[in-house]
Amino acid sequence: MASIWQLKQEICDVGRRIYERGFVAANDGNISVRIGDGRYLCTPTGVSKGFMKPEDIATVDDEGNQLAGGLPRTSEVLLHLQIYHEQPEVNAVCHAHPPHATAFAVAGLELPSCILPEVEIFIGQVPLAQYDTPGSQNLAESILPHLRNKANTILLANHGAVACDATLKQAYWHLETLDMYCRILLLSRELGGIRQLPEQKVRELLDIKKQMGIDDPRLDGEMQLCSLPGNDDFLRGFSEVCIPGHEPDADGHGHGRGIANLPSQNGQPQPRPNQQPYPAVVAGREIPGDGRLGESSETARRRATEDEIERMVQIITDRIVQACASQHG
Repeated sequence: MASIWQLKQEICDVGRRIYERGFVAANDGNISVRIGDGRYLCTPTGVSKGFMKPEDIATVDDEGNQLAGGLPRTSEVLLHLQIYHEQPEVNAVCHAHPPHATAFAVAGLELPSCILPEVEIFIGQVPLAQYDTPGSQNLAESILPHLRNKANTILLANHGAVACDATLKQAYWHLETLDMYCRILLLSRELGGIRQLPEQKVRELLDIKKQMGIDDPRLDGEMQLCSLPGNDDFLRGFSEVCIPGHEPDADGHGHGRGIANLPSQNGQPQPRPNQQPYPAVVAGREIPGDGRLGESSETARRRATEDEIERMVQIITDRIVQACASQHG
């Protein structure tokens, strides 16, 4: 078992990680660890998480009263204590403002589920707690319903995110996974479509989760298996069609599908849709080639149109200038 000094060093290490990853700025964020006998280590207030020293770490009791430490404890310790009181198996809590995840919290959007296997297994569905003043008892109580639904990672509206687990390393990893997930969601939406996993595949992931001893209310049928929350504008980037599953052939092996639902051909070029090619055009001139450059690209099609308009404008401008010159010649 780690000593108190080692746990303080671990808090400082995680503090540096969340600071260097940009999950906090200035003196933001707070971290705590349960040490037993109704006592907890927690970060001090007014100190950057990237520059803490073990001697800066405070010790508090079950009610948040400071027992030791040269600096005042974090003002948000009540949020941490609420988690410890509700979930006896939790030994560490990490609160930060990871940018991509906090963007969802600021927009008031819960995260969709059933998209990435790692998220389904290690985090599960991520709820959004209502906003309340940081450091208040009301903020601490805002996460109670989600803790009782066995959430280990929670978005805090207009604030950030909080994660908890049996160890501080695991709690920190939840924040890393959460922010990467939110970043992937935003990037995928820009590409034009996000598809959920098929229900059967999600159930397989939940079985793996159960074997690993990780709790999830969906294992008991207490919650909807998959969710797709959000407003109409955000959901325009999501597809209502799940990703296609592999279909086993007579030999029992699964085979995927190629472009446009055509079979892939081993060692041969992928089939392309039969459509009119759109050559790449730069400054009004078509780039010579084999006819495939940009042939199925919306960008190339738009560029060709824009370049043609620019060429016509230039021709018209030149003729106007010539006409004016001849009239004044």
